Order: sequence, then structure tokens, then C-alpha cells
Amino acid sequence: MKYYLVFSLLLFMFLSCQETSQTTEKQTNDSQTDSISQATSNITSMKAELLLDAKASLGEGALWNIQTQELYWIDIENELLHLYNPANQQDRAIKLGKKVGTVVPTQDGNALVALQDGIYEIDLKTEKKKLLVERPEKNFPNNRFNDGKCDPAGRFWVGTMSMEGKPKVGNLFCFDNEGKIKPIYDSVSISNGIVWSLDSTKMFYIDTPTKEIKEFDYNIQTGEASFKKVAVRIPEGTGYPDGMTIDNEGKLWVAMWEGYGVLRFDPENGELLMKVEVPVARVTSCAFGGEKLDILYITTASIGAKEEELKQYPYTGGLFMIKTGHTGIPNFAYKGKKKKMSIGF
Repeated sequence: MKYYLVFSLLLFMFLSCQETSQTTEKQTNDSQTDSISQATSNITSMKAELLLDAKASLGEGALWNIQTQELYWIDIENELLHLYNPANQQDRAIKLGKKVGTVVPTQDGNALVALQDGIYEIDLKTEKKKLLVERPEKNFPNNRFNDGKCDPAGRFWVGTMSMEGKPKVGNLFCFDNEGKIKPIYDSVSISNGIVWSLDSTKMFYIDTPTKEIKEFDYNIQTGEASFKKVAVRIPEGTGYPDGMTIDNEGKLWVAMWEGYGVLRFDPENGELLMKVEVPVARVTSCAFGGEKLDILYITTASIGAKEEELKQYPYTGGLFMIKTGHTGIPNFAYKGKKKKMSIGF
């Protein structure tokens, strides 16, 4: 009888602690969403809808291929490249074998993927890969490639970050049309969103922990970029800036990690214009797509989500969409030297 009473007491204490922990976690989630709501209460807000319950660990890299009318996106931790075809609602996944930071189409119908150790070309028909260039950071073996895009001239810009969480050991690189890679900007912590202005004279770039969108002077002829100023300072209580795209009015759309949504900014004055609400804490990237480029596709992540959060937000890691009333611009493909692709692995 004595042992039964002791066991009952211990069980009661365990269940009480578990309930307290879950209550605390829910209160934390509620507190986060409350502070974000307060920070964005004076702007237009819309709600995205679930497109695909993908349950991605770290969905990222959304990009619309205007030639194939497909959405490219990736799952970094699960080492997957996804090709989503809205015409038949099929999502094709290609296992890459290494962590992938981003993907861009090439002008000849293949794709470039920035894996943790280098930039590869992948034949999307055979799924064979070919290494084009190794990541040039031998002094930081635990770095990996992260987000990136092609510029208007078809160069591939991609940055790095530490897999150990070390600050300011990453770089922003440019992989040019000749197949050469060079560093452009250093002391980066988590290299993320990058876009170019409509007139191709400015480049906008995100290093997530800074909570800023930096503006660079950009030369389309040479591919040179030099820091000019901070264009946008992210408002407190709205999360951390992650992936980014631009619309046909030159406004920036930024996926907000721990921000439950996508924010639209005016880079001319830094003003916050509107928010797209997403029922997921970690919103990671966004891209305009569809035949009219009027659908905003949004990726999310489930990594780091605890049980209570997943109960509260069951579509964490999903792919979302919304028609915002705004239109994007076509993304750029990589334009490299035309070479016959040899068999990879």
C-alpha cells in the first residue's frame, strides 16, 4: 500500500509538471503571436491558405520557373529538391544526398543546387548531379551554402552560414557566367534573401540576425556590388527576415522566421506596408508564381517545433499560397557557358 501511495504521488507530480510545461509553451506561443499582432496592427493583413501539407523540416528556396510553370522549393534538412506542378497538383521530390541551400533553373532546362559543399548542376530528367565548384571556405569546414538567386545577367549569387551557429563566418558569393566564384560580402552570419531592383541598379540582401535589409549599388555589366545603406529595419516584435522576393512595383516581400507571416516593405523609405498571415511560426521563403505571377507561394519549417506548437499549428512545415492583389516579376535563370553535361552521381 505504501509503494502504491508513493507511485501515485510521483505520477501526480509528473503529470502536473507536464501540464505546466505544456501550458507555459502555449502561453509563450500565444505571447509571440500577440506581440506580432500589436506590431502589425496598423497595416493591411491577409491570410494565406494551405496548398500542400508537406511537413517539411526546413522548407526554403521558393522560386517560380516561368518556362515550366512549376514551383521549385527545397527541404534543407531532408536533402530534398521539390518541383510542384499546380496544373496536376503533383509535388515531385528529388533526393540530393546532402543538405541543400537553394535552387535556380538554368537556361538549358537543368537546375543549379547549392549543396553544403559546393554548387552542382542537376539534370532534372535523370536526376544526375555534376559538381561545378566547391564551396571556397576551406578555413570554415562546418559552413554550408544557404539561400541565393540569379541576378538579371544570369549570375548565381549564393551565401553561406555556419552549421554550428557561429556568427559572422559566412560570405556572399557570386558564381559568374564563366563558372568562376568570388566573394562579394563577408562577415555574414546567416546569408538569406536577395533580390535586384527593377532597373537593375540596386541589390537588396538579408543577413538574418541583423534584422535589416541592406541596399547595395549594383553594376549589371560587371556584377560588382558595394554596400550603400540599410534600406529596411525590421520592426521589433515581427520576427527575423528570411527569404525575400520583389513585386512589379519594386516592393519587397519578406518571409519572417518566428514571425507567422510575410511582410511587404517599401525599400525607398523602409515603410511596412502589409502582412500576409501564415499559421506557422517559422516562415522561410516566398515567391510569386502562376501564369500571371499573381500567386504568392510560401514555404515554412517544422524544425524546432515542440509538441504543443504542432497541436496549435498542425500545418507547420506546409506549403501555402495566396492571391495578394499584387504581381511579381519573372525570376532569372543561370546563364553559363554551354557545355555538355557529363554523367554525375
